[in-house]
Amino acid sequence: MSETATDRLNQVRDDISAALREHGRGQTDADLVAVSKTFPVEDIRPVLDAGQRIFGENRVQEAMAKWPLLREDYQDIELHLIGPLQSNKSKEAVATFDVIHTIDREKIAKALKSEMDKQDRQLPCFIQVNTGDEPQKAGIAATEVDAFLSFCREDVGLDIIGLMCIPPVDEAPGPHFALLEKIAKRNGLEKLSMGMSSDYETAISFGATHVRVGSAIFGHRDYPA
Repeated sequence: MSETATDRLNQVRDDISAALREHGRGQTDADLVAVSKTFPVEDIRPVLDAGQRIFGENRVQEAMAKWPLLREDYQDIELHLIGPLQSNKSKEAVATFDVIHTIDREKIAKALKSEMDKQDRQLPCFIQVNTGDEPQKAGIAATEVDAFLSFCREDVGLDIIGLMCIPPVDEAPGPHFALLEKIAKRNGLEKLSMGMSSDYETAISFGATHVRVGSAIFGHRDYPA
């Protein structure tokens, strides 16, 4: 019998539980964000039936096509935007998502806050940090986080609850997780969105509060051509 998404979900849950225990953390200290990007509604339903309620999507349009239908059938879904956001999609993002992980420039911060005020919907947000200084990757430079955090909070009025990163694929993730934890601690931020299918247990050892796991739950992902 082939392994199902529910089987894989339970394995990931067990791994998270064991990692939290190993590092002396409480069993509720890290939330699993099941990354459902590119997967259709019929693949997501079994994971919802198994009790998972926190999901991550990369694209606003894709989320808008899938999640209103699922929200009709399942209560308490919490949808996280974990991909880059264009300012012209701010209205839809605020209406569709519950948490934003990818604030990384002033224009986005202002556009989101404007929409939150219009919709009377103040969403918790993470600042995305480009810990590897990769030119092709979204995120603010690690050296600029302190000033940008102050701007987002004091000038714009966003509810910044933590930091997010995606380490370079060809480097050990530990030093990047350690850097993110250091910056967060310095700024009194309690939430860390870090760790994916290949390294979520390592992320937990560095204090991750949100691990974003997709393929380890849903299986191989086919990206559109």
